[in-house]
Amino acid sequence: MGLSVLGIFHTIIGVIAIVAALVSFVRFGKINLGNITGKIYFYFTIITSLTALGLSKHGGFNAGHILSLIILILVAVAFYLHNKKPGNNKARYFENFLMSFSFLLSMLPTVNETLTRVPVGHPLAKDINDPLIGKTLLIIFILFMIGSVYQVVKQIKINKSEIIS
Repeated sequence: MGLSVLGIFHTIIGVIAIVAALVSFVRFGKINLGNITGKIYFYFTIITSLTALGLSKHGGFNAGHILSLIILILVAVAFYLHNKKPGNNKARYFENFLMSFSFLLSMLPTVNETLTRVPVGHPLAKDINDPLIGKTLLIIFILFMIGSVYQVVKQIKINKSEIIS
């Protein structure tokens, strides 16, 4: 597997972030920054993205580093919207999308690294071009699209109920 101490820390924190996001998706239909699972995802994703900047399989600054910076921006803007634009309004649509999109982007290196390393010695995928990686990412993208539509529909209902009450 050949992970450095930073790589092991990055992986552990990243797995915790992913689990927290999934629990939040199941419980609330979104990564809910108002709940502990959303907060864990937020903070652990920041740590994971920052530690990713110190990792490089091939040396030097690469696409993974750019992805980490984009994820940092997405979660920071979502956090800003959550804190500075409270209530059920249009800002929630953007907050929900940004958090979900950050999760989708986090899955790109996660899927690649997992499938090209596990099981140790006989990984499921040979390299980034392996069809298994492409198919897995396609399924994740389809789930992201379905989830995004679900979040918009749910938020519309929440916003309408706030207007009525």
